[in-house]
Amino acid sequence: MTPDVEPSRISTGVDGLDSILHGGLITGRSYLVRGPPGTGKTILGAHFLKEGVERGETVLFINLEESESDVRQNAASLGIDLSGVDFLDLSPSANVFADDLSYDIFASSDVEKEPFTDSVTDAITDLEPDRVFVDPITQLRFLTTDTHQFRKQAIGFMEYLTSQGATVLFTSQNTSDTPDDDLQFLSDGTIELATAEMGPTIDVPKFRGSDTETGTHAISITDEGAVVYPELKPLEYSRTFASESIPSGVSEIDDLLNGGLERGTVSVISGPTGVGKTTLGTQFIKSAAERGEHSVLYLFEESYFTFRERNESIGVPITEMAESGSLHIREMEPLHLSPQEFAHHVRTQVEEHGAELVMIDGINGFQLSVQGGKDALVKKLHALGRYLKNMGVTVIFVDEHQHVTGEFSATNSGVSYLADNIVFLQHVELDGTLEKVIGVLKKRTTQFERTLRKFEITDEGLVVGSPMTDLRGILSGSPETTASTQTSSDE
Repeated sequence: MTPDVEPSRISTGVDGLDSILHGGLITGRSYLVRGPPGTGKTILGAHFLKEGVERGETVLFINLEESESDVRQNAASLGIDLSGVDFLDLSPSANVFADDLSYDIFASSDVEKEPFTDSVTDAITDLEPDRVFVDPITQLRFLTTDTHQFRKQAIGFMEYLTSQGATVLFTSQNTSDTPDDDLQFLSDGTIELATAEMGPTIDVPKFRGSDTETGTHAISITDEGAVVYPELKPLEYSRTFASESIPSGVSEIDDLLNGGLERGTVSVISGPTGVGKTTLGTQFIKSAAERGEHSVLYLFEESYFTFRERNESIGVPITEMAESGSLHIREMEPLHLSPQEFAHHVRTQVEEHGAELVMIDGINGFQLSVQGGKDALVKKLHALGRYLKNMGVTVIFVDEHQHVTGEFSATNSGVSYLADNIVFLQHVELDGTLEKVIGVLKKRTTQFERTLRKFEITDEGLVVGSPMTDLRGILSGSPETTASTQTSSDE
């Protein structure tokens, strides 16, 4: 039996896309890039050709729509230098349209003769390119008499290019008026670009000769061209780590948690607005910094300035921790961020910078980047949380619920099942004064204290009182003195 031989591959020029393709495109084959206008098809082709130039290959851009000058200018505006790329410019020139001739130069009777075929064969013979990008092949529809002729011409075109040893990328304009379903059979693989509810997406439904990363991945067009963010697959990541408690540095909080939060667990800190959820989570970050560990905080609902000022006013040295490298803070704009891109940021901090604690503040803001219902939110948080747990990272999600007092709920986002630990804060009325209490609702790995304690934020930091065993109905928002306490008072 002949052993399987790994096919030769070449990079697309986009790291994230190469990852989805398990290393890149298989050489000597043709691949279709399809999608509606404006989704980045030509940009991917520009990356593909630029990568070839950088590797010392000969590359050819066959442009059938935009002129060479426009293509070069548009690529340069995105930081893609197409110097070294040869062009076969078959786009309709300005003077053709000025003379009201449109595409008569490519009359169907001449398509299989001159000038189109001769132009292509001459260029391929002269250059012997390693890579060819055709943009868009759907322009050939205008050069043929009917669909059958178009398919015949397109098949012959692709077979000729690959028979000359080239790896070919070609695009199509997929619109409701001109669908391109009939083109997919031409290629060895299909890369689909689309605009979805969560933003621009990219996926690979077909790729002969190799597996690919399944799922809907994200793509972003930046000042440096296209960036692809693969869907996070948490089961593909793991590393060994010590199972130990991570203390907060406040003894009463650690008593509630039977020593702290365990490394490699997911915790949810929940409560209404203004109760101190972020401050409590930051206390664990402060404690981690004192142990020499690196933490990352993602702010989805608060600016860095107000976060820093608020915490430094109670003795938490945010600036010092940031400057020392023990804390990385990133202020997020969820409406311009896909969940896949966010997962990429998190992976970078964990795998390249050694983050041991990740805090997301908060879940409601993160949901805006998901741009879907609670089911979509839970799915993304589940993948992210599972990845971080597998990597031994301690995770803190901050979740805000709507009720200031009374009507107690564990979480507002339906993520309680994801949590190994749930710590809640609640406003209550005590003797006509609005106070705060803290408690632990869930802890999977160890026992925990099942009492409530008074919770205060002072100029010197967090102050947590003794167990409030003399009150009942605390979580209703209006606690009452217990009978035993009342009897003792009467005596």
